[in-house]
Amino acid sequence: MSRFLFLLAAIIAFGTATAQDFPSRPIRLIVPWPPAGNVDITARAIAPALSEILGQQVVVDNKPGAAGRIGCSEVAKATADGYTLVLGSTGTMTAGPAVWKNLSFDPLKDFVAVGAIQSVPIVLTAAPKAPFSTYAEFAKLAKEKPGQVTIASAGSGSSNHLALELLMKQTGLRVLHVPYKGSGPAISDVIGSQVNGMMDQLTASIGHIREGRMKALAITSPKRSPLLPEVPTLAELGVKGAEADTFTGIFAPHGVSQEIVQRLNGAMRKALAMDSVRERYKSMGVDIMDMSQPEFAAYVRVDYDKWRKVAKDGNISVE
Repeated sequence: MSRFLFLLAAIIAFGTATAQDFPSRPIRLIVPWPPAGNVDITARAIAPALSEILGQQVVVDNKPGAAGRIGCSEVAKATADGYTLVLGSTGTMTAGPAVWKNLSFDPLKDFVAVGAIQSVPIVLTAAPKAPFSTYAEFAKLAKEKPGQVTIASAGSGSSNHLALELLMKQTGLRVLHVPYKGSGPAISDVIGSQVNGMMDQLTASIGHIREGRMKALAITSPKRSPLLPEVPTLAELGVKGAEADTFTGIFAPHGVSQEIVQRLNGAMRKALAMDSVRERYKSMGVDIMDMSQPEFAAYVRVDYDKWRKVAKDGNISVE
């Protein structure tokens, strides 16, 4: 019995020492989307600050594919030691899982919600050569030619896609959804007018909007963005119940010690309080989310339940 107690004490002591020493090597932060999209931009804005605070490099590693499911699945199966994390979002942790079939991970059971980063509205945009330049013109054309107006998203089951589905549900309009493997490739085709428009996070599109390569038609947030004050909200345009702000945050595999989770959450909140990071995010048009780990975990659960209801009410599912 004494030998068992000795071994138990040794295991506990080892675990405590490991948590206290964390991190002792670089941390890999997987972005389950291609470069240049909202989630990738978010990761690269906070990674240098986290590296400085933690004393180890936080390496951003893009693992795109299957609307974020490939990268998330890799992290769900990773060793639960805090050295492999994923930058999750509405698309991969709440809205997407609410509609995907045969999902290889459970966003609530297979991950620990470590800490929130930011929330951002979604913007409906038009391509330079699109046959509409205002929301009213878009709605008129979509009504006259149902299923012919092409609107891109970052992928089937992404938050962009669900926001588009919600818009169609609330308005009765029918457009042709064109899914891509991330915002970056979709934006390229919007700029080239290969598709008529796009539903995307403001962070990924705002630079192109400002430079005239894309036209902003409407914002999905409850209020206008201070960065695009001339762009109306959907509610102002008479579309009720289509609000669709999205979030991003860092998640770890289930089983990571609470000490490591708290260490990471504390580092994230310190990073988000740095002037350089706040200014970077402010320029992107996002709202910083300062939350404790339990607050963020509760937020994720509520958001997941919201999108499950949207999916059920709209009979939306994605293979």
